[in-house]
Amino acid sequence: MGIAELDNIHRIITITSHIITYGDGADDILTERIREEIERMWNEPQGVVFLKDEHFRLTFRITAETKKDISELEVLQNTDPRNNYFRIENFIHGNISFVDGIGCNTGFFLTENLYEGSTTAAHEYGHTLGLDHPKIVDIRGEGVPGIMYPRGTFVDPPYQYDPKALPGKPGGTMHPAHRKVKQQDIDNLKLHRLLKRGNKVIVGQFTSIYHWPHPVFK
Repeated sequence: MGIAELDNIHRIITITSHIITYGDGADDILTERIREEIERMWNEPQGVVFLKDEHFRLTFRITAETKKDISELEVLQNTDPRNNYFRIENFIHGNISFVDGIGCNTGFFLTENLYEGSTTAAHEYGHTLGLDHPKIVDIRGEGVPGIMYPRGTFVDPPYQYDPKALPGKPGGTMHPAHRKVKQQDIDNLKLHRLLKRGNKVIVGQFTSIYHWPHPVFK
């Protein structure tokens, strides 16, 4: 979730988001890694939005902070559309990071998914802006996978966990680290429609869900 602001003079659209992490797995180093990955990857394609018969450059400004002991009330009462709240823990039921919907501002991250270069944070951020997984998840022959493709996607061998594996067999699906943000992902945000409402609009929605740690059953 974030705020998109239109600068007509310089023909720039800026999306601003603020990441707030909490939970036992959250710390300043990991939070900065999340922030840097999101900002770098979403700025990497130097995205362009066609609006008012002109091309506008799209930029992302991501800030972040760690609030390990944030209260449930603070998340529930938040009214700032830039704020995105993610609990980070070493254990999650289902063993996979997730957010609370397509276009949201809350979620739950698994620490082992957040290694350097994992692309998990950038992928989940795409969900907060309203992007879903593509319907077709067999993209063999199409090269580098876009950021919103999920685990299990069929890709060309160089982008598999194991380039020598047969498609669909162990190691024969997309390694998430190969995902990239592409112009198509920028197009899918449909900012040209949102910005018809005004020069400053909200991208995404408030879910405002505070996540408690998942219990470990022995």
